Amino acid sequence: MDFMLGNSGIMTEKSLDYLWQKQKITMNNIANQNTPGFKAEYVTFEDELDRRLKLTGSKNRSYKDMREAIRDTRMTVHDTENEFMSMDDNNVDVTAESAELARATIQYQYLIQSFNFDYNRLRTAIRGQ
Repeated sequence: MDFMLGNSGIMTEKSLDYLWQKQKITMNNIANQNTPGFKAEYVTFEDELDRRLKLTGSKNRSYKDMREAIRDTRMTVHDTENEFMSMDDNNVDVTAESAELARATIQYQYLIQSFNFDYNRLRTAIRGQ
């Protein structure tokens, strides 16, 4: 599918994977809001992607260089620092986690719709209609 949708297709796939993982981690944090000693986690992707794209250079950046930068970017799961701590050493902020879950869900739905639009446009072009 890469040859048909190009770098945007690869980027969409990576973004969907990231948002799916983000939702899973956020739901796990919410589920463990009352677990003593539980430390909330978060996942990053954008910073690593930005770093890899900058390494390709801003000028004379080839399609292949960008594709490899996107493909090689991995998400990373981190523990949160002691930003918020309850008496039982649990640092889950349910309000913040719920807002983050809602945001990730909306972003995921938007990307699915965007992909479907691109796929349908490509299918229409192939059919010639």
